[in-house]
Amino acid sequence: MSLKNFVTSKTFAIQLAIALGIIIITVYAALKWLQNTTNHGQEIPVPNLAKMSVEKAGQSLEAINLQYVVLDTMDFNKDYPPYSIVQQDPLPNVNVKENRKIYLKVNAGGYNDIRLPDLIQKTYRQVVPNLKSAGLQEGKKTYKPYLAKDVVLEMWQNGKKLKAGDMVKKASKIDLVLGDGKTGYEEDSEMEDSDIEETDVNGADEEENKTN
Repeated sequence: MSLKNFVTSKTFAIQLAIALGIIIITVYAALKWLQNTTNHGQEIPVPNLAKMSVEKAGQSLEAINLQYVVLDTMDFNKDYPPYSIVQQDPLPNVNVKENRKIYLKVNAGGYNDIRLPDLIQKTYRQVVPNLKSAGLQEGKKTYKPYLAKDVVLEMWQNGKKLKAGDMVKKASKIDLVLGDGKTGYEEDSEMEDSDIEETDVNGADEEENKTN
């Protein structure tokens, strides 16, 4: 049989179809294996883990074939429960592949202790920004007799008198006792009143002597 007759024969057509089928099946199987091996196209949206405990967040991630790593404990944030998730990377709803690690940052269990700055004999206007920069809040204001007005005389918290360097909780309130600025004026008024009374008495004595 000549080549021309073989190429146009039914046998050649059958063998060619079988060969093409084998090639197609082989290519499909290879692509399928590659897809399964590399997880190609299999992406998972990262859930929102904010305010979850580490244990609950870990269970949620493991249920969808994701892993997690706790990076750090952050300063206490009152808007989040103690020891709950504050930050995550990647962010919620970002698509990732299976077994991707999600990095977590956890809220502290409470506020840290800090040293109370020295506020005594400073004016109220100076003290307020000093409190804020130290991470503290202004509490109640009371006044007591003192020559200088709005000068801090004492610091209190929960009925306890404080001094510079005492340890207090961050974000706690510090009560202030300030000078009322009236002591000097009251003394001056009392001295003027006594001078007037003395003058009146002396004037009355002089008038009585003249009459006699």
